[in-house]
Amino acid sequence: MSERELTEQDGGGGRMSLESALDVLAAHWVDQVVVGTMTANGAWMQRAPGDLNLACIGFMGGASALGLGVALAQPQREVWVIDGDGSLMMQLGSLGTIAGAAPENFVHFVIHNGVYETSGAQPLPSQERVDFAAMAAGAGYQQTASFSEAEELDAALDDLLAAPGPILIELRTRPGGKFFAARPTPPGAVPALARMWPPVAARLAE
Repeated sequence: MSERELTEQDGGGGRMSLESALDVLAAHWVDQVVVGTMTANGAWMQRAPGDLNLACIGFMGGASALGLGVALAQPQREVWVIDGDGSLMMQLGSLGTIAGAAPENFVHFVIHNGVYETSGAQPLPSQERVDFAAMAAGAGYQQTASFSEAEELDAALDDLLAAPGPILIELRTRPGGKFFAARPTPPGAVPALARMWPPVAARLAE
């Protein structure tokens, strides 16, 4: 991506937009399994549609554990988790579990916008102080990094992805203001995650 494109998307303000962060990830994505959660799912699938996406919907806090399971089951394939800060706060114990399992093919992106965006942008506890990269390093992740600008992320990402995991990359973004609207599941309907799993499983079996 060009410096001009990244600067225009960032829009200043000290933190990048979710869209500019995901544009960088999409530019570096090849054929990794991507486990996404909540607000980032729709924007990611617009950029990298395909049957290697597993959207963690209705399972807030579970993306990191789900991604770990895929990474352990498919050690030959890189797995990306696109997590949210609110989701990870609900499942901080997963950091220790992931570090203990030590999957070298596991990359954990955390969208850190400081709010529970899916439920109305309530602020996270200690949102001005919490440092997910430091938490992951303390838990035992092999590599950690934190970025507030898309240009810096773009310049560093190849080297980070070349290192053995588990890796956590904190993406400091601005809240988007587009909040998730929960809808009741009709009786007899198949949950979204269950519908997504067969195509992903078929690709992984190739």
